[in-house]
Parts: sequence; structure tokens; C-alpha cells
Amino acid sequence: MNASSIIQNPNLRGSLFMVFAMAGFSLQDMLLKRVMEQMPVGQMLILFGTGGMIVFAILAYRRGEAIFASGILSPILALRSVCEIAGHVFFFNALALTTLSSVSAVLQATPLFVTIGAILFFKERVGLHRWVAILMGFFGVMLILRPGLGGFELASLFAVLGTLGFAGRDLGSRATPIAVSNIQLGVYGFLMLIIAGIVALSITGSVTIPDERSILHLITAILIGSLAYNFLSLAMRCGDVSVVAPFRYVRLVFAMGLGFVVFAERPDNLTLLGGTIIVASGLYTLSRSNKA
Repeated sequence: MNASSIIQNPNLRGSLFMVFAMAGFSLQDMLLKRVMEQMPVGQMLILFGTGGMIVFAILAYRRGEAIFASGILSPILALRSVCEIAGHVFFFNALALTTLSSVSAVLQATPLFVTIGAILFFKERVGLHRWVAILMGFFGVMLILRPGLGGFELASLFAVLGTLGFAGRDLGSRATPIAVSNIQLGVYGFLMLIIAGIVALSITGSVTIPDERSILHLITAILIGSLAYNFLSLAMRCGDVSVVAPFRYVRLVFAMGLGFVVFAERPDNLTLLGGTIIVASGLYTLSRSNKA
């Protein structure tokens, strides 16, 4: 297969964009976990959000778009903002306190939570097979968390709460006014990171002066994260969703690989099994939704 065939095939092109996006987000998480070894979560969120907001504001300016659209003050976006703030505060606390592998594995349950949200708020109909897949996905999450067992970490619950927040954000994005572009939504999303950081700092109250390594990691994470977000937008616009969306799950592969190489993480058998069940449940839910 040559380059021209990839360019001419929108599904293949979209799948590659999705893989690049997931690799970028995994690298971003790894770098930010490094930063949080020397910097409080709230401070990191403020700096990361400021950098990302500047990048997307420049992109909006170059495209001739207003940095904030008129629809930005809608009630739906306000609710989306609350979910995004909660998602990032809990997710990055989980990332700071637990392993990259386990946090990324729990994060893969986001589509399952989105499906339940669609049932509750958008009145979507779901058959028995998809309900079974959702329940199996939650079973996978329980295998990773192991409440009541020796391997249970209370901080792991932050990953679940973060996943719930991101699911709420995704549901809010679905109902976002069409007048708000992806770039403007990116600006707004990074603004929510700044607010999330302020919330977190109001609780911890500590600030540190970052060293050169932390600054370099933070700048690199901002650039890679912005690029990954752009790849994600391209992927979802390029090919069929049913073909492109399953490649979201390669993020878990990248995260576990980076966790192994950078942090010497060794996911145990239950974590690997739980992650596999979550991914399989998500893929099955997607396949059933396409047949509906």
C-alpha cells in the first residue's frame, strides 16, 4: 500500500489520524505525570490550560474565527463546563497518585458511560445485547479497582469520577450549538482547565517554582496535546465513525507501553484482564449501535 492509496481512502486516513491522536494523548499524559512529580495538580492545570488556550486562540485567529462564539454562553455549554472541570480535576489527581496504565484502562470506559447518558438524557433505545456489554464493561472497571481486595487504592476512584466527568463533557459536546466550531470548543475547553486548576489550588493551597525539566515537559505536552486534538478532529471528519472510532482504544496500548518504559509499571493480570474486557465491551457496543 502506497501513500497515494492512503490519501484516497478516507477510512484509512481517518484511522491513521485517530492512532496519531491517541499516541499524542498518551505522550501528553506521560509528560504531565512527570510534571506532577514536582508540581501540584492545580498549578499544572493552570499552566497547561493557559498554554493550550493560547495555541487554540492563535488557530482561531488564523482561521478568522472569533475566539469565543455567541453560543458559548448557552446552558448546555455551562453544564458541559462543569463536567469538564470535574473530569480534569479528578483525572489528573488520579494520574498523579496512581499508575498511568490503570488510569488509562479506566478511561476506556468513557464510551460506556456516554451510552448510559444517551439513554437517560437523549432517550436513545438500547437493546439487551448492549446492556450486557455495558455491564461487562463495568465488571472490567471493578477488576481494575478491586474494591474490598488487597490491591484496592482509594485514589483509583478519582479515575472513575474523572471518566464520569469526561462522559458528561462528551454528552454536552453532542448538544453544543452548531455555531461553535471545534477550534472555539478547544479554546473553551482549555479555559475550563484553568478554572479546574484554580479549584484544585484553592483546596491544596501550595505552589512551586518549576525547574527547567518540568517547564520543558509542560511545553512539550501543550504542543503534543494540541496536535493530538487536531488529529482527533480530522479523524472524526475524515472517515466513517464506525470504522474510525474503535481506534480510540489503541490509547490503552500506548499508555501501557509508556508506563512500562518510563515509569517501570507492571500491570498485574487483573488490570490487563479488566482493560481487555472494557475495550471489548466498548467495541461490541459500537458494533451494535451501528446495526441499530
